[in-house]
Amino acid sequence: MKNSLAALLVGFIFALGLGISGMTQPQKVVRFLDIFGNWDPSLMFVMAGAIVVHLVTYRLIRKRSSPLISAHWHVPTKKEITPALVVGSLLFGVGWGLAGFCPGPAMTSLASFELKPFVFVLSMLMGMLLFRLVDKKIQFKK
Repeated sequence: MKNSLAALLVGFIFALGLGISGMTQPQKVVRFLDIFGNWDPSLMFVMAGAIVVHLVTYRLIRKRSSPLISAHWHVPTKKEITPALVVGSLLFGVGWGLAGFCPGPAMTSLASFELKPFVFVLSMLMGMLLFRLVDKKIQFKK
């Protein structure tokens, strides 16, 4: 129960930050990515602020023996750059540029009850399902 409440609180704060910063507005995100056209650099300050907060707090938090609400740290250990990582990153970037959404802001935008976030999230979930099916087939053949 403690973990669920903490996750709910953190998710709410994250969603609030996405909304206040404008990252839930696809047209603002597309203008940020349009560096040779009608460029809007305002999201650069949002990202820079997030990076600074992360750089400071990550070092402080990692000095603890374990997180507050878990028995151990869940830190990625893989460091190699694989074709799947490169292709996935490219797909993410193209999708972000075309739709103006990435997963977090899209989920937050569902609260607007507009059609575009619902179409994006449904498409994202279908893509995840398709990947699982294809990945299982590939793993089965190995």
